[in-house]
Amino acid sequence: MDERPGGSFEAPDTPNAPDMNVTTLVDLVADGDVVVLSGAGLSTESGIPDYRGETGRRRPAEPMTYQTFVGSVAARRRYWARSHLGWRHITRVAPNAGHRAVAELQDRGLVTGIITQNVDGLQQAAGAHDVIELHGGLDRVACLGCGRRTPRGLLDERLRAANPGWTAEVEAINPDGDAVLADERIDAFRVVDCTHCGGLLKPDVVFFGENVPRPRVDECYGLTERAGMLLVLGSSLTVLSGYRFVRHAVRHGVPVAIINQGATRGHEHALVTFDAPLGSTLTTLVAGLDGTSTAR
Repeated sequence: MDERPGGSFEAPDTPNAPDMNVTTLVDLVADGDVVVLSGAGLSTESGIPDYRGETGRRRPAEPMTYQTFVGSVAARRRYWARSHLGWRHITRVAPNAGHRAVAELQDRGLVTGIITQNVDGLQQAAGAHDVIELHGGLDRVACLGCGRRTPRGLLDERLRAANPGWTAEVEAINPDGDAVLADERIDAFRVVDCTHCGGLLKPDVVFFGENVPRPRVDECYGLTERAGMLLVLGSSLTVLSGYRFVRHAVRHGVPVAIINQGATRGHEHALVTFDAPLGSTLTTLVAGLDGTSTAR
């Protein structure tokens, strides 16, 4: 989100058959001190598309950038109209087996830190705690004027009141909770501002072109360098925002394991990789740990 790599990458030839690597992965996780770095691929089985996987390739729109959002009244109207309906979809989505497996690993004391690039809140909904939301969360709204943060539900009520009877056919849902709508419906939508200062309201998420707050990045660096293993789940690591933690782990001698459907930018750094569905693979991992001791 905040930085984009130049050029493309090609993953080296690595074994992708899970049964070739599952013993290594189980042993690594059983040692404990695992830090999870999750991406959009962890939520696709809940019905939220990713940015660069199979569902991302079918997505018809590009995400909003910070510069466009703050620089255009029309862009903000378009964003909030689409997000208003998209939010209804997000609130109906439930955690999947992958989210539940991560929460189970945390409950067992094996996962000591969770960094998510997702803004959907599904990892917390599955029971995980102390999750660092690298890119923020859709369940909060921030004022760009006074800095106040308020629950998304309150904004939803205000937008419903400001747009009585307004509705539109949703053509698709994007991973940031943005719904694809016809332009003529967007033009009829009314945006509301901060009730405290009249400032512009923005979801409390890091848009493309915006920087992740430095204290949050430093907290993630600290977790990564103290980890016994960095476990990457459902991220292509194409964007530097997540990939930097893989590089940081390698610099500190922390082994990296990756479970993702498709190639990732971090394959060359990984001790073990899985090109497989997240839910079933993580469920198998948890089952494999039942025969091992808890974190040592």
